[in-house]
Amino acid sequence: MATTQSQLVADALTRRTGHAVELVGVTTEGDVSKAHLAQMGGTGVFVSALRDRLLAGDVDFAVHSLKDLPTGPAEGVVLAATPPRDDPRDALCGPAKLADLPRGARVGTGSPRRVAQLKALRPDLDVVPIRGNAETRLRKISDGELDAVVLASAGLVRIGRTGDIAEILETDQMLPAPGQGSLAVECRADRPDLIELLGTLDDRATRAAVTAERMVLAVLEAGCSAPVGAYAAEAEHLGERKLHLTATVAAVDGSRQIRLSASGHPDEAERIGRGLAADLFDRGADQLMGERD
Repeated sequence: MATTQSQLVADALTRRTGHAVELVGVTTEGDVSKAHLAQMGGTGVFVSALRDRLLAGDVDFAVHSLKDLPTGPAEGVVLAATPPRDDPRDALCGPAKLADLPRGARVGTGSPRRVAQLKALRPDLDVVPIRGNAETRLRKISDGELDAVVLASAGLVRIGRTGDIAEILETDQMLPAPGQGSLAVECRADRPDLIELLGTLDDRATRAAVTAERMVLAVLEAGCSAPVGAYAAEAEHLGERKLHLTATVAAVDGSRQIRLSASGHPDEAERIGRGLAADLFDRGADQLMGERD
């Protein structure tokens, strides 16, 4: 997946600027550890090794899944580009749609966000924690270990496994992780030449949307450990561009969800995200901390 995503960015940069790009593989703790993501310290385990290589000057830029980036600033590193976003939705993979899975079906996911929203939709499901790349997870279905798995639709498209999708889960069913479907291109902050070059890949609408989503997560992380989903997109309203943001905070057992929306001008993405996070706190988002099944 990482190689495929990096090649997509490399090819796009070459088409846009004429510069040739050489891929350099980097193995991260998140790639080799079999521990659950939360036990390793969250999504940052996929990012730190790449940033170390950046700061050391071993590579010029790094490509990440944006949902893997910690929301806090990284000293010496800048987010130079957010290319146009792919499908942000989650996909249920297996032989049947969600409504058609038998009672007590075993569904695999490594995401507490997906666990919470799956249990809200189907409390009878046996949601099983899994790790590994997409192929490893999908194999658990064919081996009979699981009835279904939930993965990011964009990732399945990138690796050519759309044939495994039984159902795309719409955002009114399951809100994605902030930044899901988007790529992030980082480089050193002291390289204005690279920042300008990589900036040719930046998509304004994508950056506004993911900025709002990640601001929700950044504010909530300060006081809420419950699963968070968020999705923002631009739409035309009375001849004016509007950024519409929806976010949810859920109990891990799916028993409670707080889901709110807000809108505003795309240039105010940070304000929209911060305000919606404050509204979620006002509705009791912090009370969902520590709730478990």
